[in-house]
Parts: sequence; structure tokens; C-alpha cells
Amino acid sequence: MVATARLKIGEVSKKTGVAVGALRYYEKLGLLESKRGDNSYRYYSADAVRQVQFVKKAQSLGFTLEDIGEVLNVHQKGNVPCDLVQSILQEKIEKIEAQIKEMRAFRKGLIEYRDSWAEAEPHPQPGDICPLIEKIPLDS
Repeated sequence: MVATARLKIGEVSKKTGVAVGALRYYEKLGLLESKRGDNSYRYYSADAVRQVQFVKKAQSLGFTLEDIGEVLNVHQKGNVPCDLVQSILQEKIEKIEAQIKEMRAFRKGLIEYRDSWAEAEPHPQPGDICPLIEKIPLDS
């Protein structure tokens, strides 16, 4: 019979650099699994370290914990989730491209305000804070 490594949560934390509270949260979300010992301590397999490292690497690529849960779910069913990973990554790229487009339009608007304000001579009315901003229409 082969003995499996049983790591306490503090050991997993030390080996991965992930806080104990975060490990508990991962477990609550189903990203990590432990077994309770007779002493009520959480014990993790040696594979838990690798799994936590996977979570951190996926997060560094912009994957949410929900995304990571989907990927791990496919893996736990015995399938290779690389197609899912590529699909999620493509969605993230498209979202970033849309955000870049929005930010460029926003930047253009700010430049237009700045340039028009450079020539403006504000004439504050009683109670005005800054006529430059106060003349801007609000989008309803």
C-alpha cells in the first residue's frame, strides 16, 4: 500500500505562497479538495500544491475563479480542457479589444474638451464651481 502525502493547510500555503484564507475560499468554490482528519484538520494531497499553482497561473492570464472552476471541472471528468481554455482566452481578448476601443473614444473626447478649454475664458456665475465642467451636458 502506497502512502499518500497529507499536507496541512499551512504547508500548502507555505509551498504555494497563497494565504490560508484564500485556500479555504478555493475549497469552498470547489477548486481545491481536502479530507478532514480525526482531529478535524484539513489534509490535502500532494497534488493540491500543483492545483493551487495552476489556479494562480490561470489568474495571471486574467481567468476568473469561475473560469478556472470550469476548466478544472472538465479536467476532473477526464478530459483535456485546452479547447475550453482557448475559448475563454479568445473571449477575454475580444473584451479587451472592446475596452480599448471605448478608452480610445473616451481619450479623444477628453482631448477635445482640453483643447476647447484652452481657448475658453470661463465666466463663472454666482454659485458656479467650475464653468468648464458645469457646461458639459449630462447623458441621461
